[in-house]
Amino acid sequence: MPEARPVCDQWFSTQKINDRLYLITEPHYYWFNRANLWLIKGQNQDLLIDTGLGVSSLRHYIASLLDKPLLAIASHIHFDHAGSMHEFEHRAIHAAEASALRTGDDYEALCSPAQGWVLPEHFDCLPYEGFTVETYTLKAAEPTHILNEGDVLDLGDRALEVLHLPGHSPGCIALYDPKSQELFSGDVIYDGELLDQLHCSHIPTYISTYKRLERLAIETVYPGHYTIFGQERYSQIITEYLEFRRQPGCPSE
Repeated sequence: MPEARPVCDQWFSTQKINDRLYLITEPHYYWFNRANLWLIKGQNQDLLIDTGLGVSSLRHYIASLLDKPLLAIASHIHFDHAGSMHEFEHRAIHAAEASALRTGDDYEALCSPAQGWVLPEHFDCLPYEGFTVETYTLKAAEPTHILNEGDVLDLGDRALEVLHLPGHSPGCIALYDPKSQELFSGDVIYDGELLDQLHCSHIPTYISTYKRLERLAIETVYPGHYTIFGQERYSQIITEYLEFRRQPGCPSE
């Protein structure tokens, strides 16, 4: 009989990047799927980019950091990014994946049991007493904001542009600050194994997205997984992916 896992004292952790930016993670969850949740503090509005698994109250955890209206954004529908969207009054997602959030579509979120993405061994400890992966599900939440390419999110002291960058999934977005040349990239680009063979992925589209990213002026990338990186590594990741996917026998445009 497997040893019972303890219930953790605190599910989340926070790293202050600067006065306007916080990184929130779920350190007791499997590193490979552990998402970066970015809280951006604005003059008139705050943004939360991605909301994690939804197994512990993210809204309660970040309450002390909030002092103005908050818009929670799912960079895409996958369970490790959209799990706590239901907790927030104002929530946004790209039009291509709005229906999946509205209905709590476990298949599109990659968390139906048959897909095997949520496993007991992925949890070092339990988020609460009685938690089981068998009962884990994406909770349905009605989007209050539908995001599309070119939308601008004005925080008062800075503006972030919505970039629709499909390939990993149809509704993947990133948020781009053209002044600081900062990119909050979700799962579009990060410094790790890029997943482009999921049921919702499309390699030719991913290639087109990366060709677009090649032309984007970048200083810093705040990705959906793993570590922050700069322009040099950004260019390397794009080049390596395009060279790999353009090998003979691989899908082309």
